Amino acid sequence: MTSDLNAKLLAGEKKSELLAAAEEEEEEDKLSRTLWVENKKLWVVAGPSIFTRFSTFGVTVISQAFIGHIGATELAAYALVSTVLMRFANGILLGMASALETLCGQSYGARQYHMLGIYLQRSWVILFMCSLIMLPIFVFTTPLLKLLGQEESIAEMAGTISLWFIPVMFSFVLAFTLQMYLQAQSKNIIITYLAVITLALHGFLSWFMTIKLDLGLPGVMGSMILAMWVPVLGELAFVFLGGCPETWTGFSYAAFNDLGAIIKLSLSSGVMLCLELWYNTVLVLLTGYMKNAEVALDALSICLNINGWEMMISVGFLSAAGVRVANELGAGSAKRAKFSIVNVVFTSLTIGSVLFVLFLVFRGRLAYIFTESDAVARAVDDLSVLLAFSILLNSVQPVLSGVAIGAGWQSVVAYVNITCYYVVGIPLGIVLGYVLNFHVKGIWMGMLIGTAVQTLVLVGVTAKTDWEKQVAVARQRLNKWYMEAERSSNGSTEAA
Repeated sequence: MTSDLNAKLLAGEKKSELLAAAEEEEEEDKLSRTLWVENKKLWVVAGPSIFTRFSTFGVTVISQAFIGHIGATELAAYALVSTVLMRFANGILLGMASALETLCGQSYGARQYHMLGIYLQRSWVILFMCSLIMLPIFVFTTPLLKLLGQEESIAEMAGTISLWFIPVMFSFVLAFTLQMYLQAQSKNIIITYLAVITLALHGFLSWFMTIKLDLGLPGVMGSMILAMWVPVLGELAFVFLGGCPETWTGFSYAAFNDLGAIIKLSLSSGVMLCLELWYNTVLVLLTGYMKNAEVALDALSICLNINGWEMMISVGFLSAAGVRVANELGAGSAKRAKFSIVNVVFTSLTIGSVLFVLFLVFRGRLAYIFTESDAVARAVDDLSVLLAFSILLNSVQPVLSGVAIGAGWQSVVAYVNITCYYVVGIPLGIVLGYVLNFHVKGIWMGMLIGTAVQTLVLVGVTAKTDWEKQVAVARQRLNKWYMEAERSSNGSTEAA
């Protein structure tokens, strides 16, 4: 009797163990499937976004290489316009366009498909007006630079080059908005194909127009304008000719409604991203006032060049994070939104950690790719630890900014950026660099601390967020603007 009872108990325990093992295996399979599906969605957006940004960066590098063979004055003027004026315009337009990332991503998740086309048109109106406001800066570049004390020959040449950049600036209006519109619905693979064509076309045309036809500066700049507009025209053709039948239903008068609310969100987005994009510019400006600034600037420019290439990966994940969070909030799933955040942060951090180790190992040897100067290589070696930590932080901070864009927190993050970057980072960098005589390392350390503080704040905000509440906020925003657009459409016989 006792032995039978023991046998039954043992059988029961074994059965329970088998059931537990089966449940555990099922949970692991479920997690694996969920990870596979989530990563497919992630890379559908991140892959084309990263490649497109590499392509755009490559167009700038190719142009700079060909202009460098034309003359030193032309090269200096091009560098001045591209790194100051175009970075200024790029920051404002990209920042303001990121409002579209929030709206399109959440609307697509909520299956309000027709609203994506309306939001796209509203963003065109707002960014075009913004470009018109910035236009005088490009028209009057020469007198502005002379007023700031720039050398006359460089100022004159910069004024000529800035006029060539005007069509490039207006191409950004369509390029940024179309990319965000397409990636919100995971249809941005077309942008990758166009980016490949663009890079090859620009390389060939720059060579043909500059070397073969001997057109000099007009040849390079003309090729750049074509390189910027070819993908835009290709994307427009894709959208207009049926590539997005659910989200593009034609032009509508509804595009001119609710512009005030969209402008407010766009301005918040613009301030948020501009404060980040201009941060490294301040680092260069502060370094320029130091003793032996030439070597310091050369070393810093190499480090920032490496950092810039790596940032193309980070910004790709920024876009992916924004789309995934916005899609899931629009779809009403707080759980999937949180899972997508963890997944994209882990993926980006893994890549960043590999690059962190890589740059610590190779240190100053990487400098010889860009220079033959031993003094500059030693300076780069001295800065390599800071570069490695910058790359590590870049693998997390932009992703969290993407989360903020997806959730629509741009105004909150703008205040965080002002405080961490311009109240903590830059003043601390000035103290370490000039007062405590750590020179360029001190400036960079201070600004790196500012970035670290900002990252920690965003981690805290993201971790403590009630995502169920964010779903409700997203639904409220979308329903409000959806109803207003629908009423407007009925009144004007347009299909919203």
